[in-house]
Amino acid sequence: MTGPRVAATRMNLVRAARQLGQVQKGIDLLRRKREVLVVELFRLGRPAAEARTEIAARARRAYPALLAGLARHGAAGLAALGWPLRDLSLEMRSGSVWGVPIAELVTRPPVARTLAARGTAPGGLGPAAALAATEFEGLVELLLDAAPREMLIRRLGEGLAQTSRQVNTLERRVAPGLRLDMTVVRRALEEREREERLRLKRLVSARGAQGPRAR
Repeated sequence: MTGPRVAATRMNLVRAARQLGQVQKGIDLLRRKREVLVVELFRLGRPAAEARTEIAARARRAYPALLAGLARHGAAGLAALGWPLRDLSLEMRSGSVWGVPIAELVTRPPVARTLAARGTAPGGLGPAAALAATEFEGLVELLLDAAPREMLIRRLGEGLAQTSRQVNTLERRVAPGLRLDMTVVRRALEEREREERLRLKRLVSARGAQGPRAR
């Protein structure tokens, strides 16, 4: 018989039983967490797929427009038409879903601009450069809207994978190991009790065979 990993004592048996109960509670909690993460991923899956399709379609329009602008103005000419550069400030909010850190986009400034807002004369800009600017501004807006969702999906996916590994570890290694310890310790204690009862029975029988002592 394989020996226990812990000493065969009643205290260790009680301790192992308590640990097994805690492990089972942890498994139940991790299963609920996994279910919540799966629900969140399914909820985000369709909007993410639609956003990717829209981004791909916008990119297919934007890059040919950029090539047309490069053919008309050249790289230096387009860089000059795009001056001055501008900064886009985004407001993000951190949060968590069952312990998985996430970030949400709260507000962002509008990216698309009119010809007047770009500060360039329509005659000097030309239709090719104007179309390229419009298409890429729209593409940037789509990317800004999709980026937090994509980050959230990736974080939730990583959290789901980690939770599944934890559940498998507890179910397939920790809990069976504790059950094995309890079984081996319980058998050792029962065997020890049987030997003790047998020893006491032999001692009583030996005393009975000797008879009462003479006074």
